[in-house]
Amino acid sequence: MRSTTNASVAISPSKSPFANMVWVPGGTFLMGSNRHYAEEAPAHSVTVDGFWVDQYSVTNEDFRRFVEATGYITVAERPPDPADYPGAKPELLVPASVVFRKPPAPVDLRDCFQWWSYVPGANWRHPEGPSSTLKDRCRHPVVHVAYEDAVAYAEWIGKELPTEAEWEFAARGGLEGAEFVWGDEFAPGGKYMANTWQGRFPWENLKNDGFEGTAPVGSFAPNGFGLYDMAGNVWEWTTDWYQPHAQAVHSCCASINPRGGDRDQSHDPIAAGGSIPRKVMKGGSYLCAPNYCRRYRPAARMAQPVDTSTCHLGFRLIARARQ
Repeated sequence: MRSTTNASVAISPSKSPFANMVWVPGGTFLMGSNRHYAEEAPAHSVTVDGFWVDQYSVTNEDFRRFVEATGYITVAERPPDPADYPGAKPELLVPASVVFRKPPAPVDLRDCFQWWSYVPGANWRHPEGPSSTLKDRCRHPVVHVAYEDAVAYAEWIGKELPTEAEWEFAARGGLEGAEFVWGDEFAPGGKYMANTWQGRFPWENLKNDGFEGTAPVGSFAPNGFGLYDMAGNVWEWTTDWYQPHAQAVHSCCASINPRGGDRDQSHDPIAAGGSIPRKVMKGGSYLCAPNYCRRYRPAARMAQPVDTSTCHLGFRLIARARQ
């Protein structure tokens, strides 16, 4: 039996500030992993204070209420500013977002353009493109939200995005060093615990977990803190600028409530000549498979350009206790 996280004794505030939030007590845990992808290493000790966290990812229904109340227009629904993308083809400077398209046969896994497409008219209302809708998907996580969209929603409702450390601590659910958010076995007793990809990515999805694409939030068992979908379904934004763990470990105050990273060192060396800063996203998605992107684990992390929305990236929010 795995030992629980070395959590400090924290008394939960008497009442949640919002519906469907749970209190995660502060504590010290081992963040990252030395056993998987290089960007997760080194594993290192981190302490976070207690906070409230959404039980579920923000849904299409939640986001619709925000848009109706404010008139907000997401990044994917706006034409890009040509000044931000010098040299870009004019046909690409239209409202669009990134959509997964399943190829009919095996492809070269080194070329992600075999399954990713920049689709004009794709956005949170039209997840697969202009002809798609949110019919029967009110309780699915909202996707096609860029970082500023998530921040705008958070400010409207009065919450915050979590740091990477807060997100990972919450995802682990009190399990110290466990492989997954529920333990060490991927499918205990043959039961699938998250919405991930079964089969040979990207062309064969066996749907053994019952889903192809996003699933309604709460479709799988919660972790030890009562949080749903902390692995799989959709990646989730955090507030941290992306930097290697090794760099974070040696920075000032990295072990106590670490926040931020360095924006100037978070840029994507591939896109736009390195001009696009990146945030950390966590949790993996329905597109994570054993043969590609085995990142449905709490230690997993990826860098995401802040201007880019996709069909497998959403968010959940936290509320910090008032001092």
